[in-house]
Amino acid sequence: MEEKKSIFNYISQTFATYGIMVVIFMIFSLLVGESTAGYSELFILGKDGLSLATLSELLLLAVIITILRNVFLTDLMIKNMSIIARNLLFLITVLIVIIIIILVFTWFPADSLMAWIGFIICYLISMGISILVIRLKENTENKRMQSALEKYNQRES
Repeated sequence: MEEKKSIFNYISQTFATYGIMVVIFMIFSLLVGESTAGYSELFILGKDGLSLATLSELLLLAVIITILRNVFLTDLMIKNMSIIARNLLFLITVLIVIIIIILVFTWFPADSLMAWIGFIICYLISMGISILVIRLKENTENKRMQSALEKYNQRES
């Protein structure tokens, strides 16, 4: 059973997601910022940083991801769907939202095949890392719960 969440839980989820995204974009800015300064709105400042517009767009994306996460990955709205189906729907929906944001905010030219290939590769890598982190967290939690259950059973014996 899931604990009741307050607005502060959602705010912390949003800013955790936002912080990770900003760090990733800072790294990209340092690595490719100069070469994409005239090509991509994301890196308009080159290696000098991220613009307020980009930071605001990333915050909007973090808010949307938090909402989608709570729709698909909790029992808040969807109760009778497998966790695999929920995760798949979540990842597909996030991908669609990011594509819409790319197009609306012209993060890179829509007709650039190399930019789309780079985006898909980055998305797949980040999803792979996310899945790995979630699995590690889940395994740690399962071990902790198993240990607690064993201690409880020993006391009962």
